[in-house]
Amino acid sequence: MTGLRTDLYELRMAASYLRRDMTDRATFSLFARRLPHRRGFLVSAGLDEALTFLETFAFDEDDLAYLRDVVGFDTPTLAALSVLRFTGDVWAVPEGRVVFADEPLLEVTAPIAEAQLVETGLLNLVTFQTTVASKAARCRLAAGGAQLVDFAFRRTHGVEAGAGVARASAIAGFAATSHVEAARRYGLRPSGTMAHSYVEAFPDERAAFRAFAADFPVNPIFLVDTYDTPAGVRAAVDVITELGLSGPLGVRLDSGDLAALARESRAILDAAGLTQVQIVASGSLDEDVIAALVAAGAPIDAYGVGTRMGVSYDAPSLDSAYKLVAYGDRPVLKLSPGKATLPGAKQVFRDRTGAGGDVVGLREEPPPPGHEPLLVPVMRGGRRLDGADPAAAVRAARERFDADLAWLPEPARRLAEPEPLAATVSPGLAALHERVAAHVRTAGTY
Repeated sequence: MTGLRTDLYELRMAASYLRRDMTDRATFSLFARRLPHRRGFLVSAGLDEALTFLETFAFDEDDLAYLRDVVGFDTPTLAALSVLRFTGDVWAVPEGRVVFADEPLLEVTAPIAEAQLVETGLLNLVTFQTTVASKAARCRLAAGGAQLVDFAFRRTHGVEAGAGVARASAIAGFAATSHVEAARRYGLRPSGTMAHSYVEAFPDERAAFRAFAADFPVNPIFLVDTYDTPAGVRAAVDVITELGLSGPLGVRLDSGDLAALARESRAILDAAGLTQVQIVASGSLDEDVIAALVAAGAPIDAYGVGTRMGVSYDAPSLDSAYKLVAYGDRPVLKLSPGKATLPGAKQVFRDRTGAGGDVVGLREEPPPPGHEPLLVPVMRGGRRLDGADPAAAVRAARERFDADLAWLPEPARRLAEPEPLAATVSPGLAALHERVAAHVRTAGTY
């Protein structure tokens, strides 16, 4: 991973540290200051790829030449960067866990130049996938028992973002993805039907459906709204009957009044004795549209969700931060209005009953009675501790999310006007904060 995948100010700060032999270990905490609008919780995601980023972080010859010729770094700094690798430790909330504002998603402890240089990459990977997983989780809450399929790839903000969306949505419970490479990489189920262009390329819908079913007889799904939806469903019925198709089958609705068309389609299919044929809906769906369809009793078995999930349309960003909380044996903090931070390496303790909010405390503190720690060690000495392959990592994260979703109190699960749990600060952390803040206010440092 090229060391230039960072912001310039990270490089300049790291160079300044290196020139002054500032090599003490520093701890940085990555967290969300507040939840986006209409979010009752976040879903931790992106950690696996963040650890890969840390393991492969390095400067190659081309990187160093650019820093010399364009940025103006001197020879000693370039020499130090040429051998720099991430050698630190990471504690993190495992992927799939539900988290709230002001709770560390991960904490990095490493020589300060190393910890500083990886800030941008870590924020990018964790913030993006956590944002998308949290949006996808809302779609899952809305869909009830219906399946969800990721259709977002063509509208995501970049090709790699498409893979990240497939991964994050799978963690949150999506059953499949249209993104074939992401399906292969993460062990997901690939899913795809046909486009309107395919139907239009044939003389009529029956010819298109007949050809598609002949070529792909296993689980064919017919797109029925190219011309007239009820007529398209009847054409699908004719082809299914003509070819004697059995097993998993479906029709897909992509436009119009989806609730009314789903009811009409279900009636046509059932009248033909095709009660096993499923109805898939797509087209500008999000959790609000899905919830309205479910509330209207629309007989829809699966939803293909694309753009609005893949870019987290209503809340496309997360107010995340990566802040220094300790340098050497000195805890540090910010007192900036609206951006104040808490000092020291931390732990998050969760009330397993769900009756109370989380407690943010110092890492070495014992858990309060009835609480469990959320952050666990995931990297030591620059090497990850869990060697799970990408597919296994997604499966494990999905299981954690399933458990946390069952635990999550109803007010935080609500799509409209949710009430997130508020984390409190432990007495030990509160005392440390007061002590460090008092020193800063009186002496300007601690």
